[in-house]
Amino acid sequence: MADPATYRPAPGSIPTDPGVYRFRDEHGRVIYVGKAKSLRSRLSSYFQDIGALHPRTSRMVRTGASVEWTVVSTEVEALQLEYSWIKEYDPRFNVKYRDDKSYPYLAVTMGEEYPRAQVLRGAKRKGTRYFGPYTHAWAIRETLDLLLRVFPVRTCSAGVFKRAEQSGRPCLLGYIDKCSAPCVGRVSAQEHRELAQELCDFLAGDTARFVRRLERQMKAAAADLDFEQAARLRDDVAALTKALEKSAVVLPDGTDADVFALADDELEVAIQVFHVRGGRIRGQRGWVAEKDAEDLPGLVEHLLQQVYGGEGGENVPKEVLVPVLPPDAELVAAWLGQRRGSSADLRVPQRGDKRSLMETVARNAQQSLARHKVARAGDLTARSQALQDLQEILGLDDAPLRIEGYDISHIQGSDVVGSMVVFEDGLVRKAEYRRFIVRGDVDGRTDDTAAMHEVLTRRFQRHLKDRERDATDPDTGETRRFAYPPNLVVVDGGAPQVAAAQQVLDELGIDDVAIVGLAKRLEEVWVPGDEHPVILPRTSEALYLLQRLRDESHRFANTFHRERRSKSMTRSALDGIPGLGEARRGALLARFGSVKRIRAASPEEIATTVGIGPALAQRIAAELAGESPTPAVNLTTGEVLDEGEQP
Repeated sequence: MADPATYRPAPGSIPTDPGVYRFRDEHGRVIYVGKAKSLRSRLSSYFQDIGALHPRTSRMVRTGASVEWTVVSTEVEALQLEYSWIKEYDPRFNVKYRDDKSYPYLAVTMGEEYPRAQVLRGAKRKGTRYFGPYTHAWAIRETLDLLLRVFPVRTCSAGVFKRAEQSGRPCLLGYIDKCSAPCVGRVSAQEHRELAQELCDFLAGDTARFVRRLERQMKAAAADLDFEQAARLRDDVAALTKALEKSAVVLPDGTDADVFALADDELEVAIQVFHVRGGRIRGQRGWVAEKDAEDLPGLVEHLLQQVYGGEGGENVPKEVLVPVLPPDAELVAAWLGQRRGSSADLRVPQRGDKRSLMETVARNAQQSLARHKVARAGDLTARSQALQDLQEILGLDDAPLRIEGYDISHIQGSDVVGSMVVFEDGLVRKAEYRRFIVRGDVDGRTDDTAAMHEVLTRRFQRHLKDRERDATDPDTGETRRFAYPPNLVVVDGGAPQVAAAQQVLDELGIDDVAIVGLAKRLEEVWVPGDEHPVILPRTSEALYLLQRLRDESHRFANTFHRERRSKSMTRSALDGIPGLGEARRGALLARFGSVKRIRAASPEEIATTVGIGPALAQRIAAELAGESPTPAVNLTTGEVLDEGEQP
């Protein structure tokens, strides 16, 4: 990688105006595009202290070989130019939100003489009103089929319309009253346009007046004893009601909003957006993208650019709700207002229905990322590629079919525990997970490297014992604590943790197990004895496998640590007394109310408790008498109370 100092521009040569900058690599390819209110301030921040940068940003700066910029008049122009360049150059360090498909809309072509309702995808067309997006085209067709009873607008193509006009006979929908048949003159062009406008009003959220109108007409028909017409109107009301039920009300004030949420890990980010129109969810979409040199606010900014920018951008609603505001929130809001044609509110919901809806969208994003990881982990081709890549990168004789991951968890040296997780053929083997309570070495050290040394020593000492037993008498029937040794051991950490792990294998004389460490800061792979780490491509299946293993060992260790800490915080003086189980402890506490009162009671009084005999009562009294009581404290004043006082 290049030294950033070799291409750092002189600070005085960088203008203080707003603009857009591009980093290029040694081959001249654009690797990152960004914008700034002040180019000098922003670009100088990349070169002052490389070590203080975010790891992904640091990597981008080190990959670059030159930087150039373009000055613009306003910050909004900078935002627009940044989007154009990202679209043109497709830089590797900008997040790419590539949806796997274009979502369908219910479109009404109000620009035509006889407006047509249809399903449309892709770029927006002038003079056409769009509603959605919907997740599936069949959802649009179901909704439209219900609405055509009440709003019988044209849905046929231009060719079908022209043939019907020439022949003087409508199509099937005209015969079954799901089209007003303007092609044969049943309604005029103006009447048909009014029907199309009413359909648009209903889809835009103005629903109550149409339902009330049909109900009034139904009651009037019934009063005139025209029961056939009343029955038809009743069915029309039912059709509208059913269409409304397909999209539940989530915001009672009839809000138009797009609600975004993101869930990310070190490599990828899952995006979910709910489109709310008239207070109802009209559509939902989501996708997973790779992430690189951007933090969460930057991700949100570029997400909004790509969703609402360009010719095929979405219609900007009145409110855009996001999990965090972008770095230049006012600028982005002004740009959204330009795209919308009126003001747009960009904000983070803090309470109420909108906050609840944001949490729902966030859960969808988290589940989407989890499903993506499961699908990727279950891909046999990807797993095989990951194991093959690890074999080549680490120089192993065979692919590491069994990999064990280790992690240490504690809080300031208390309740130190270790975890071992197992992946076989790239898949988890939870039945073979193991947990370790770290005792500390002879000097009482409990730092991470000492704890890792102890955990691995205990694991591989048992491996040697099993191997020796199998060589002498394999039929002893003794239970094996570990199935068999791994091909590869992955520890959570960098060079110190890897050195501690390698020391264990050297001390035990084990030379057929490879060891690597995965450092979280830059996702570096450390190999014993190497001065520099191995940097795997971010799209590498091998890196993805190591990351899943590291994250799983971290989760497993933290879970065990929480259990241990919870038990230590709720330990009682009654614990550990022989013969005093959970039921009898509960009976004692119910009888006396506190350990202090049990300590003050005589053995005869203790023996009056149900389930406790004289011998056990004597033992309880002796155990409690031999323990130094914990002084009571007044929680209000902090004063230590005498033995007889109550806190």
